[in-house]
This record gives sequence, C-alpha cells and structure tokens, in this order.
Amino acid sequence: MTGRPLPPAFFVPGSSSFTELVEAVAPQLRSRLTVGTSGSGDHGLGPAPHGTTIVAVTYAGGVVMAGDRRATIGSMIAQRDIEKVFSADEYSCVGIAGSAGVATELVRLLQVELEHYEKIEGTSLSLDGKANRLSTMIRANLPMAMQGLAAVPLFAGFDLDQQVGRIFSYDVTGGRYEEHDHYSVGSGSLFARGALKKLHRGGLDVAGAVRVCVEALWDAADDDSATAGPDLARGIFPVVAVVDADGFRRLPDDEVGATVRTVVAARQDRPDGPSADLQAGRD
Repeated sequence: MTGRPLPPAFFVPGSSSFTELVEAVAPQLRSRLTVGTSGSGDHGLGPAPHGTTIVAVTYAGGVVMAGDRRATIGSMIAQRDIEKVFSADEYSCVGIAGSAGVATELVRLLQVELEHYEKIEGTSLSLDGKANRLSTMIRANLPMAMQGLAAVPLFAGFDLDQQVGRIFSYDVTGGRYEEHDHYSVGSGSLFARGALKKLHRGGLDVAGAVRVCVEALWDAADDDSATAGPDLARGIFPVVAVVDADGFRRLPDDEVGATVRTVVAARQDRPDGPSADLQAGRD
C-alpha cells in the first residue's frame, strides 16, 4: 500500500523555520500562519479585546514574569481571567499586551517555530535566537498594527550559556531591546515600572522577585483602569511564571494567592505600598 508522495520541498535542505516550510509546501496556508496581513478586511469589525499589564524581574537564579488577568474593550471589561503569560519553550516565556487575539496567535506561532527548529536541528535556539525570531514575527504584524491591532509582547528566559535570566522588550516594528533587572509593558506599564524601580534590588531570591511583581501589578491597577488587581472574591490572581535552570514553571494559584494576601494585608495599613530601601548599597 502506497501513500501520497511528499512534495519535493520535503527533500530539499533549507531553513529550520516552520513558516518558511509552509510557504514552500502549501503557500495557500501562509495567511493562516502569518499574524500580519496587508488586507483591509478587519476594518469595521469594531474594537477588539486588549490585554495589559505584564511585568518581569530578574533575580539571582533566573527571571519571574507576571501578568494581570483583565482584558478590556474600550471602557468595558471583556474578560476577568484571561491568560497573558505563556511558556514559549522549556527555558523561555512570553507575556502579551495589546490586541489579545493577535497576541495569542503570535505566541502560538512562536511556540510552533521553536519546537519545529528543535526537531529539525536537534538542538534548541539560543535565547538570543528566540528573541530575534519573535522580533521577525512582530515585524510581520506591522500592517495590522497600523490598523490599530498592535501586539507588543515581553519576552524573557534563562540563558543556558550565561546561566542568568534575561528580559527582552519590543516595539511594533519588531525592534528588540534587552532590558536589565526589570521591565513592564501594557497600559499600566508606566505605573508598574515606577514600582519596579523602587522595589527591585540586587540579591533577590525567587520569593522576593514574585513579591516585587505582585506589588508592581497592584500599583498599576491602582492607577490604570485597564489593569486588574487581584480578585479575592472570585479567587482570580495574577499569572506568575518562573524560568530558571530547571526550566519554565507556572506558580500554582494557592502559592500566588498567599503572596497576594500578604500584599493586600500590608496595603490595608499603607495603601501606597512599601518604600524604597534608601540604605541599600551603603556600607
């Protein structure tokens, strides 16, 4: 019994990119795999859900990324428990901000790209290679970004060569920028970034990095209506992920909830949150 013969493209050495393979084998499917499109079919469909805010913090053993759970359409809450932080592969994660549907599809394509590369090459991309691949995908979305459907993720991971956690930010044109110590994206990023600058310090352990992320998201929610604070009544807490030498792991809700309740209790006495340690770094 013989099956359908494979197209010639399967037997020609080429790129390790999954999307480039699809272009060669079945170009009619390319539009389904490309986040961006230059067409105008999205005009007139009304506003799309947007997701914010994402924060990331490095610590001595890796990196922590966290995101609130609210998606909005204009002034309305579209979803209270949206997922905004995902595993990109075993040693990296990505958080989404901007148009939720576009950003989620971008993350899925990135996951397939990284898995396909590892299967073809027998090894995973370096952390810089993963960050560069995401940059290319964001650039492909530029036509939709010009139509108002921008997706600007935050990427982070554990660098197996350098044995450190690293953070990368992007702009809508695909520009890639490495950040140091901490960063935030989304509509509440301005307020979150202020909290990160105030609270981050050298020598943090993973618990301390998680606490800083939760405090930053609280400050973002305090001033940005599109960012949600923790919902104790519904048991909805931020998504918090850790990437270290053991790989990616999402912290369970009960562990995140314990940190959230500690923060909430402290904010009852001091609504503006903890102060920066002005003695840090002094002899």
